[in-house]
Amino acid sequence: MKVQIHTLFEYLLETTEAAPEAIVGFSLSASPRLGDYLEDLNPDQSLDWNGRDFRGLPELRDHVLVQAGLAGISTPADVLITAGAAEANYLSIMQCLQPGERIVMETPGWPQADVLAKAKGAEIVKVARSEADGWRLPLDRLSAAVTPGTRMIFLTNPNNPTGDLMTAAEVAEVVAIADRAGAWLLVDEVYAGLEWDRPRAPSVAGLYARGITTGSVSKALGLQGLRTGWMICPDAGHMRDALILRENSSEIMNIMGEVIAEVALRPARYATALARAQQEGAANLAQMNAWLAAQDQLTWVPPKAGLIGLARLPDGVDSDAFARFLLAPPYRTFLLPGSAYDLPGHIRLGVGGGAAVRLQDGLDRLSQALHDWQPKRSS
Repeated sequence: MKVQIHTLFEYLLETTEAAPEAIVGFSLSASPRLGDYLEDLNPDQSLDWNGRDFRGLPELRDHVLVQAGLAGISTPADVLITAGAAEANYLSIMQCLQPGERIVMETPGWPQADVLAKAKGAEIVKVARSEADGWRLPLDRLSAAVTPGTRMIFLTNPNNPTGDLMTAAEVAEVVAIADRAGAWLLVDEVYAGLEWDRPRAPSVAGLYARGITTGSVSKALGLQGLRTGWMICPDAGHMRDALILRENSSEIMNIMGEVIAEVALRPARYATALARAQQEGAANLAQMNAWLAAQDQLTWVPPKAGLIGLARLPDGVDSDAFARFLLAPPYRTFLLPGSAYDLPGHIRLGVGGGAAVRLQDGLDRLSQALHDWQPKRSS
């Protein structure tokens, strides 16, 4: 079956030339500039591949294990460097899941798994997170959905897009659920490192023989343009299958992505960059929370981790129509409608980008648009 476009990507495609003056919903930390890395780059660096290992630069794979808290638990052989977490998810789902097999996933959640599972002709079972329950993952319903023979569970932790964060005990329970069914457990951790009120959760690749952890430098480090991510999994067969599929898609990693990511993940540099991202994200989150507390038309559950969350619109307001209204003059402000996550009564708000995103300007315009919306709709 052909891969179909998802609503989220379709909206981005349709609005990419809109040139907004403000963004309320920035989903990654402030992006560094190339000049920040020049002192650590070798001008004689070959622009061929890394010439050392098809799985990615060995030192980069070492750094990946350290930042994931898996040094001494997993080995570099358990790491494959990929074109972002998206490719890591793609390689795992396409190689593990066959037509008719069951995959259990959360909703709302990162929609990539749903798109790929439909293309594979898999049986899709969704476990709904409830806003009334703070968007937490209902483990009792997850357990009921993972029947014997379930092939895969796909989750995000921190959750994308609600910002919920499972505790270590909850992750352990999810691992036990997967283990009872012998299912692959794929957890996308792109927002790991940006936790606001509790520690980072352990990575499932270090807890379970069929655990797959994916991540990237895109969100916490703001290096989305490098298209550099990873898959971590202790199963040698799965890692070889993923490498074979990557050979037939992107083939090898881009050398500049690998080299710059290796510099960015050097422990001392990573710690400094992460601390800055945490400080800037926390400041924007406090600003967002204060703004929302003063609104009488929006409510939200603040994210426990990550840079995005979902706000509920007033009853009867469709997120697609409102998002396009906000994007048009005089507001010229971009945000993502909740329909991207099958929640048409919500909008996605974000606190990424640091001070440069001029968050307050966007929030002021959003306030005005909400004020203007009802009179315009009734006229």
